[in-house]
Amino acid sequence: MRVNRILLSSALVVVALVIQVSVLARLHLPGAVPDLMLLTVLGLALVYGHVGGALVGFGAGLLADLAPPADHAAGRYALVLCVIGYLAGLVKPETGQLKSATGPMVVVVAAALGSTLLYAGVGALVGDTAARHVGLGSLLFTAALYDLLLAPFVVPGVMALARRAENDPLAETGSGAKATDISSGWLSGGTGLKIGSQRNGLRVKAARARMARAGRIKGVKRL
Repeated sequence: MRVNRILLSSALVVVALVIQVSVLARLHLPGAVPDLMLLTVLGLALVYGHVGGALVGFGAGLLADLAPPADHAAGRYALVLCVIGYLAGLVKPETGQLKSATGPMVVVVAAALGSTLLYAGVGALVGDTAARHVGLGSLLFTAALYDLLLAPFVVPGVMALARRAENDPLAETGSGAKATDISSGWLSGGTGLKIGSQRNGLRVKAARARMARAGRIKGVKRL
């Protein structure tokens, strides 16, 4: 990933985690909790693609696993967000621009349902039966509802910031100038092609001058 992608993703994930833990988790809403981390990963995945979405999802999920007051096995949410980020990145628009809000809303609902099912499934494998006691149907409905209501305020903003960082003219100019410097340095110094051709030309000229001088000297002696 590019440096600007890493910096922006890290900043957005940290802000989302702080809001998730300090605000959303304390609302005591019935059923699930609005998942701001999931929405942030979705917004970045829709711009960065499946590889970037998977990397951002894994990092965000691992940070959420280690942040207090996490009460589940480390790596569980990292796996969930990694898979969700990868799948969301597969539906990234080719032009990077969304033609309508229907597609992202469908992605949000599918991600909310899929993350809840995957989280509960992984929990069942490690012996966590909390979802069974709360009610999986209630969790699925409330997770999709809360994330769908929160998505219009999060996903478009995250995507706009990601696209702006991707299309930063200063970054492109700097990278283009750097590439030009590297290519010119490679041609003039690294391979020696340009310098070598100049040296060969000088050697040919020097040889011709010597031959001309030798011819003149011989002509003088003959006379």
